[in-house]
Amino acid sequence: MNLFTSVHDVPSIKQFVNDALALKANPYAHQDLGKNKTLGLVFMNPSLRTRLSTQKAALNLGMNVMVMNMDKEGWALETQDGVVMNGTTVEHIREAAAVMGQYCDILGLRSFPKLNNREEDYSEDFFNKFVKYCAVPVVSLESATRHPLQSFADIITIHETWTKQPDGRKPKVVLAWAPHVKALPQAVPNSFAEWMCKAQEEGMIDFTIAQPEGYELSEDFTPKANIQYNLEEALAGADYVYVKNWSSYKEYGKVLTYPDGWMMNNEKLKFTNDAKVMHCLPVRRDLELSSEILDGPNSLVIHEAGNRLWAAQAVIKAMLEELK
Repeated sequence: MNLFTSVHDVPSIKQFVNDALALKANPYAHQDLGKNKTLGLVFMNPSLRTRLSTQKAALNLGMNVMVMNMDKEGWALETQDGVVMNGTTVEHIREAAAVMGQYCDILGLRSFPKLNNREEDYSEDFFNKFVKYCAVPVVSLESATRHPLQSFADIITIHETWTKQPDGRKPKVVLAWAPHVKALPQAVPNSFAEWMCKAQEEGMIDFTIAQPEGYELSEDFTPKANIQYNLEEALAGADYVYVKNWSSYKEYGKVLTYPDGWMMNNEKLKFTNDAKVMHCLPVRRDLELSSEILDGPNSLVIHEAGNRLWAAQAVIKAMLEELK
């Protein structure tokens, strides 16, 4: 594995999940792989779980780690070619990424969308140029359109907590849109939907998306997902509910009006099969998700966040094996 940006970089979800759980059972078994190797983590935006889990994963594998907060500590980057840099940008991405590749064996990059121009964001121009010019393996720590480490941790969590049913029934997983006070990217729901659709294809789950009208994700990320616009109907029989806000894709980056009743609470849990509730965090309590759920027995958010470590470690291990 030389690039990890989406589920398409993973031949088999089931095998990759098993790899991660093997590392969870024996975290320090492969420290020889990372000896004298360096992971560079490049952040254009804030991070808590991604930063700490990926750093810890690399340390478990015996690597050195360097962290660069480009948004606060680096030079303003120019990404366009053929421009005279007589404005606010100081360094071109060609040189910046190439230099980082000289210092690191593997790089991780986190960069959010601007939510102004859909074509620009969904082209992943910044991320793709970074990959091109750094010339070393790259792990996506979240990009404009996807957050694959989060989604990998999510499917690990579902696999790990699901009790096999006597009748062979697969868990019903619902991605449920939630309210928010500002426009958020589609990266997490895009990625979750993409991973769940692939898991559904591999016979692991049944997948439904519930959202108000106008909040449909790009169809590129939702093949064969069951799309519903009534939350209570979508929740019927659900075993897992993944709560997340996102802004409109069609009316790009906008927060549209929506009917009341889209925040998950214990009353809505009654429509489910006593579902476990997930969220990528950070979460705005009693806006996106009720405190009674977050503090109650149905919440998996801390367990899920813990699995971010093993997701990252499985990806980095696969990259280190290619470097041997």
